Amino acid sequence: MLNNKGFDLWADGYDKSVQLSEEDNEYPFAGYKDVLNTIYNIVHKKEKAKVLDIGFGTGVLTKKLYDDGYEVYGIDFSKRMLKIAKEKMLLAKLFQYDFSKGLPKALENIQFDYIISTYAMHHLEDKEKINFINKLDKYLSNDGEIIIGDVAFETRKLLEQCKVKYDNYWDDEEIYFVFDELKEFFPKEDISFTTVSHCAGIIQLGKLS
Repeated sequence: MLNNKGFDLWADGYDKSVQLSEEDNEYPFAGYKDVLNTIYNIVHKKEKAKVLDIGFGTGVLTKKLYDDGYEVYGIDFSKRMLKIAKEKMLLAKLFQYDFSKGLPKALENIQFDYIISTYAMHHLEDKEKINFINKLDKYLSNDGEIIIGDVAFETRKLLEQCKVKYDNYWDDEEIYFVFDELKEFFPKEDISFTTVSHCAGIIQLGKLS
């Protein structure tokens, strides 16, 4: 797992690294653009929504929402990525914060129409993912939604098949989503999964309480 310094060193080349993997339809970023476009279109169903982006990176998706007039908040682990994103979105409310510790106090009394996260939560252990998602629920408005786009698989078998195929550069330090295992911890009517590529998917959760 990357530490803060590791993320900072990767920041300037991040978008290019993603592009190369995505264009070759290779793990880990096959389907990356489709993941972002799908989430963008979901959010666009509601005009002028309040959006929190967890792990916004260099702000590729967040910038599009910001330019469309959405009220954007965001947190990211990397100081360097925060700097890059702030240069793109001067009025967005962005924070450097380790989301494995939850959310910063500055967001404590704010409710969001959408809480989105792309290619970030796989840094959490499975139990941490479940606890974190449950904690996010109180930050949702009554009809709010959590949308997670990431390296994700519907079943453990599909994950293992991908791991075998990309054995030479599979990242064993990342803990990828397996939807069949995750959904057991949430009411089935509140959670859904959309496959985007052989190694990417989108998880959607409605407000739980």
